[in-house]
Amino acid sequence: MASRKGPSLTSAALPFRPVPGPRGLPLLGNLRAFGRDPLAFFVRLREDFGDWVTWSLGPKRCMLVSHPELIAEVISGVEQCYDVRPISWSFKQIAGDSVLMSRGEDWRRKRGLVQPVVRPRQVRAYAANMVECSTALTDRWQDGERVDVHREMTELTQRIILRTLFGNDLGANVRALGDAMTVAQREISVEARGIGLHLPSWARTPGRRRLLRAGAILDAEIHRLISARRADAHSAHTGEDLLDRLLAARDDQGRHLTAKEVRDEAMTLWIAGHETTSIALTWVWYLLSTSPSSRAELIEELSRVLGGRLPTADDYDRLTWTQCVVKEALRLYPPAWALIATARPGATLGGRAIRAGTLVWCSQWSTHRDPRWFPAPTVFRPQRWAADAPDVVPDHTWFPFGGGRRTCLGARFALVEAVLVVATLTQRFVLDCAPGAPALMTGLLMQPAEPVHATVRGVDGSR
Repeated sequence: MASRKGPSLTSAALPFRPVPGPRGLPLLGNLRAFGRDPLAFFVRLREDFGDWVTWSLGPKRCMLVSHPELIAEVISGVEQCYDVRPISWSFKQIAGDSVLMSRGEDWRRKRGLVQPVVRPRQVRAYAANMVECSTALTDRWQDGERVDVHREMTELTQRIILRTLFGNDLGANVRALGDAMTVAQREISVEARGIGLHLPSWARTPGRRRLLRAGAILDAEIHRLISARRADAHSAHTGEDLLDRLLAARDDQGRHLTAKEVRDEAMTLWIAGHETTSIALTWVWYLLSTSPSSRAELIEELSRVLGGRLPTADDYDRLTWTQCVVKEALRLYPPAWALIATARPGATLGGRAIRAGTLVWCSQWSTHRDPRWFPAPTVFRPQRWAADAPDVVPDHTWFPFGGGRRTCLGARFALVEAVLVVATLTQRFVLDCAPGAPALMTGLLMQPAEPVHATVRGVDGSR
């Protein structure tokens, strides 16, 4: 499979010849079909028109690329040929000018400062917190209890990221901060899938006002923590949480991040380390409940590798089947369902000139379910990720965290967290989800549109 070749990407630049897509409506273009179900829309574009197809989102000219070589070219061309498109006004109010939103030299400086904070060696230091929070959840669960899986995973990952970011400094403010972030994330998601995405920055809808109030709560507490840490250089902090590491970071000229920059990076890490992982874990439990053989193999691996003890950072590399389960869940239900880049003047793709301003889309949902790269693409098969799998997965056909130099900085954190959470919980319980695939909601992220109900079962009774 890895030897499959797409269209040649080495030909000289040619005048752009658009690959015609579906007919659109005047002024609206394909907005109605896209808005009704963007996931099905992208799959239909790939199946009906091929690896690159033009379409329109209102007045905006768009292109969907689906071949991994083209996806690689878009991802690697960011900064040279393409700009990363700002997500939404609401998202920027929370993420500010973080590394995710920056460009050019500003992006390179911030990435150099933030990347060491989430390197594998640092992520190891956060593993105990992940396991401790997961153990607290299993202590609360009861055999036979009915739970909302998505809500349980959201609360768990929120506890993990808050403690990872801020240690134990939040005290009684944990609930208020968590509630404020929940409001902010909800309003960001609503705006990303509605008319708010196209409103000018000065417009103050009820949703935007709710977001600004939540943002003020978040800002006040984070700035309080930053001021307290900087004022007390000899405090009891050990430098083990992300906030201390952000405050200690220096660029190659010895400059620290400003308080505003620390706030922006902390907020972005919070969003990236919370909602995306909670969504991914929700799908892990749903998919395991549909595959008794995969779940049995997971339980067997945990018994063999861990022998009844809690997992540690050292176990991550040994829990190979658990990793396969997580990767397959991210393939079938990637929280980030599309990447968008804007073509700069002079941009090319596959040897063809691309009109400046074109929005170039790469869809994880569509590519992850392409039968050319994943046989039986809608079937949950963790074994396709095993080291001895007969089919090699080509590069850039699985990209839940993006790719290239703009790969999500929290990718390693998210994978380790998901594996350790699954390992910790499954030693004691499995979740039997209600039959039937939950409906999907696409906003900033793709997530269940309704509660995912499940019955908690003790592992001994499930085997």
